[in-house]
Amino acid sequence: MNEAAGPIFRQVAEEIENAIVDGSLAEESQAPSSNELAAFHRINPATAAKGLNQLVADGVLYKRRGVGMFVATGAREQLLKRRRSEFADQYVRPLMTEARKLGISTHELSSMIDRWEDPR
Repeated sequence: MNEAAGPIFRQVAEEIENAIVDGSLAEESQAPSSNELAAFHRINPATAAKGLNQLVADGVLYKRRGVGMFVATGAREQLLKRRRSEFADQYVRPLMTEARKLGISTHELSSMIDRWEDPR
């Protein structure tokens, strides 16, 4: 875990979210336990549990009493929808602001993006 990347419990939650988004943690599959996450990252189990409980509160995971936490049906789509809506504010707006400062036109910016998409 990286202290500069925000609270550790949030990093745990983001790790699980990333696994759901990329498909390595499928809907209705069991999420890692707080003890597994704690051992893997060498963090306090309560910190790992806080990250998992945040995902439960967000409707991404659900609890099965005595069994563990599982990925909710529709969680991947929910996460994709949220991330897409945040994308413009987090990435596109700052990119456009910097491009304007540097005198880069939207056409030039589009060409730069195309080069990154198809690097030859």
